[in-house]
Amino acid sequence: MTASESSGSVVRRILLGSQLRRLRESRGITREAAGYSIRASESKISRMELGRVGFKARDIEDLLTLYGVNDEAERAALLALAREANLTGWWHSYGDVLPGWFQTYVGLEGAASRIGCYEVQFVHGLLQTEDYTHAVVTQGQPQACPKEVDRRVALRLERQKLLVSEHAPDFHVVLDEAALHRPYGSPEVMRGQLQHLISVSEQSNVTLQVMPFAFGGHAGESGAFTLLRFPEHDLPDIVYLEQLTSALYVDKRDEVAQYTRVLDRLSADSLSPSASRDLIHGLLRGN
Repeated sequence: MTASESSGSVVRRILLGSQLRRLRESRGITREAAGYSIRASESKISRMELGRVGFKARDIEDLLTLYGVNDEAERAALLALAREANLTGWWHSYGDVLPGWFQTYVGLEGAASRIGCYEVQFVHGLLQTEDYTHAVVTQGQPQACPKEVDRRVALRLERQKLLVSEHAPDFHVVLDEAALHRPYGSPEVMRGQLQHLISVSEQSNVTLQVMPFAFGGHAGESGAFTLLRFPEHDLPDIVYLEQLTSALYVDKRDEVAQYTRVLDRLSADSLSPSASRDLIHGLLRGN
């Protein structure tokens, strides 16, 4: 199974969940009643509709019957979608170091056709060198043993293959200049990271901009975020907001639109890709 197929399983899970929700709501059936019909709780129905759990064929069949879906072709299509949604992603092999709330993001990241993000604290994970990643993980997980650190680094490097894959997304990142100055690891590690940013920023599918200190206050006052867009028209844009022990996945149209406007303003106010590379070159000369 390819990375795109396993990432697509997350998208299919979300698509199936949203279709089940629409069918339930069109029949005026509560989550509690739906849960009762499959011998489960209201919260499980909620998780299914959000695409947060896998699907059992028996549960889908029972729900479709409850929702009045009797057309065999329609039932077969939804059951096939459920089978595809249950495919195991490549990242599950990193379950020992990958929290459940981040597994969803890795799948969505791999399925996105466009990724837009703003970073403040450090260089975005998809653009980090191995040494820089090692320094970030070591500082962020001081209690981790060397084996766990290596696993976390390996996971991040595996994610980076996305940018050079056959179906690589358009990746647009705005880095606050602070991320370029904050040292992780030795001066040599930072030099290698800055050189890598210059190199990767020249890829045709990567747009790297720097929000300079000189600009002053700007639109990204709420902090780092990632905006994901997908080729499937039925799947809405999703904003990912990472927290210390969990994450938020925002998909309400009006809220996503606010983040889209912020990213557009950050892009307009930041240095151009060429000027951003010049700034990074300047930092290298100063080191």
